[in-house]
Amino acid sequence: MGQTVLSIQGTDFYINGKPVYDEIKGNDRSKGLLMNARFIQGIFDDKSERKRFNRFNKVFDADEHTDNFIAALPEWYAYGLRAVTVGIQGGMPVFTIDIRTIDNNPFSLDGKQFDTAYAKRLDRICHAADKLGMVVIVNILYWAQTLRLENDDAIVSALITIASFLKQKKYTNVIIDVANEYNIDMWDDLPIIKNPKSMKNLIELVRQESGGMIVGSSGGGGLIDKDVVDTSDVVLIHGNGLSRGEYYDFIRRVKKLAPNKPILCNEDSPCISRLEVAYETHTSWGHYDNFTKQEPPCDWGITKGQDFYFAHRMASTLGIEQEELPFEEQFYLQGLEPHTSWKGKRWIRLAAEYPEKINYVDFYRNNKFVYRSYDEPFFMFRATTWIQYPWIVKEDDAHWEAKIILHDGSTMVQSVDL
Repeated sequence: MGQTVLSIQGTDFYINGKPVYDEIKGNDRSKGLLMNARFIQGIFDDKSERKRFNRFNKVFDADEHTDNFIAALPEWYAYGLRAVTVGIQGGMPVFTIDIRTIDNNPFSLDGKQFDTAYAKRLDRICHAADKLGMVVIVNILYWAQTLRLENDDAIVSALITIASFLKQKKYTNVIIDVANEYNIDMWDDLPIIKNPKSMKNLIELVRQESGGMIVGSSGGGGLIDKDVVDTSDVVLIHGNGLSRGEYYDFIRRVKKLAPNKPILCNEDSPCISRLEVAYETHTSWGHYDNFTKQEPPCDWGITKGQDFYFAHRMASTLGIEQEELPFEEQFYLQGLEPHTSWKGKRWIRLAAEYPEKINYVDFYRNNKFVYRSYDEPFFMFRATTWIQYPWIVKEDDAHWEAKIILHDGSTMVQSVDL
């Protein structure tokens, strides 16, 4: 039996027999929630071309990468984070390297073997989280790596292999996410995953083979299927691509399908205004910093800007006492730090603790207008809520400004000199 024993009562999560956040007094609306973050690359490796991840002024080493992950957990816990999602097959470095060229599949072709090095890294994360009082959401299948398995039988074998491993380790702080966004188009070639009735059977298989662990399977942003909801212990959802209002409406729709089950979003975007929707609807929410936490080698700490604003606002809303940030410190022009460019590209954004206060942001380079961003998360060259197009670095890049126009008519300027 672990130190952290996760259970479910109705729509709430419990740890060691008490609602999560029960120790925080005076904020009952947060009790039973499980605020989380997507740390999907926690046991990542690339058996095809590992050296290309020697970047961002770091040398990539898979074990050190996991060590740094574990070292960052206590600080996140102090701000109220109680769960992290870790992928057996990792996730997509959305800005840089084509996921189809990465070999991060720890299963043998027939699915019957689980790579020992990956197993050890996962075990270290689960034990470290257990000691802290944190939950690990273990995602098993990711489309680009699952395609490396030889057939449907191999996929079933891989699920049995990892479920049996988790059972043998007797983890009590794990939620299993069978397949990341099982119902998106990337799974078209694998109907055993994408078909909701088939996924229902796979969830039941994993629950049985794991000895009754908490199991679900996450859908794509705004996508849900009744068959999967009905068979899941926890309804795992994603919010990618949705506005705040659309995300709220999505939660309302999911609640009608699952009025007596916990709803846990374990991937959305850097849109931290969704925290308010989570508390309003009594659902758990997962932050997704797709640069610092999904581009290996990841910076697992609470980095300046987006990560810090999420952590600080989460803690404040949960009732963990925090000093209010001075107004000028509530905004940060991000993406221009040393060692954050890659092959002459930068991903620039305006991070804010309360982005819903912002009307729009104007970006200037060398005092010349470049782009206006109207929507959270205020990417420069926005594509969706979770991805953006890069700025191509130029030799005369010298001075950058973000002019922030708030809804109350006031303005704030953040600047960076390179």
